[in-house]
This record gives sequence, structure tokens and C-alpha cells, in this order.
Amino acid sequence: MNLWINAILYQLTWLAAVGGAGHGWWWAGPAAALVFAAWQLATSSVRRADLILILLAAALGLAVDSLFAQSGLLRYSAAVPWNTLAPAWILSLWVGFALTLNHSLAYLKTHPLAAAVLGGVGGPLAYRAAASGFGALAFPADPTTSLLTLTAVWALLVPALSLTARHLSAQEGRPLALHGGAP
Repeated sequence: MNLWINAILYQLTWLAAVGGAGHGWWWAGPAAALVFAAWQLATSSVRRADLILILLAAALGLAVDSLFAQSGLLRYSAAVPWNTLAPAWILSLWVGFALTLNHSLAYLKTHPLAAAVLGGVGGPLAYRAAASGFGALAFPADPTTSLLTLTAVWALLVPALSLTARHLSAQEGRPLALHGGAP
């Protein structure tokens, strides 16, 4: 049951962040991510691993999405608190994604090829949906170049984050934990 709740809370965080940004409500994503994190950390059997993944993903997201913004590959709506760096709402997506790695997406921890495919396909599709369906971001440069860049970056990032989740959860004595619910 916790796997389903994890997946649903991630999707709700995504919708709140992207839908909120499209309407200028930069705070909706961080608020949803806070609720998601509070629930997941309260119920997780790998709490320390989840917390480290949150911090790592937030830092990585700040770096990666700021590079996208500064390079002109992406332009973010509701760019709060920085105009030229990754906005708070997109960082909430990174936090939400981190919270899936030991839970609803735990399968990826032992399947790096699946993680690469999911990242290479799902990452660009999520950005495309955020742009075309919600107006949360735009591709000011050539959209093909932006999407190909997103494909390459996410095809590398998802396996790397999944393997990090595997390592961190192993340190808590659950090397291949496929869920984060109570034992």
C-alpha cells in the first residue's frame, strides 16, 4: 500500500509544482513536496537514505536545472527566488523524485538499463508536458536540441541516483529494499 501512496504523492507533487508554476503559484510545488516528504520520512524504513537522497537531489537539481536556464535550453515560469537559476518549484520535483527511489521506483536500483531508459524517455516527456500542457517552462532555443540534451542528462542521472539509493539503503541494512513501508 505504501508503494501506491508514494507513487500517488509523487504525481500530486508533480501536478502541484508544474500546474502551480504555470499559474504563477511558485509555492504550490514546495508545499506539496513538504507534505510528501513528511509522510514518506514518517513511514520509511530507510529514513536516513531518503533524507540524504533529498539533499543530494536538491543540490543536483539546483546545478542541473540552473545550467539549463543559463544555457538558454529552458526558461522557467514562476522563477522564484532566482531568475537565472532553477526555481523553487522545480527543486520540489527533484525532492519528490528522490523520495520515489527507495519506494515506488525501487526496482530501478537493481536495473540500471531500465533506469537509463526511464530517465531518457520520462525526463524529456515530463519537461515537454510541463511546457506544452501547463506553461510552466518554455524551450527558447531549438526544442529538438533541448529535448535531446534532456534525454542524455536524464539517461545518466536516473541510473546514478538509483545506484546511490541502492548504496544508501544498503548502509541501513536493506540492500535491495523494494518498498519503504514499515516491516
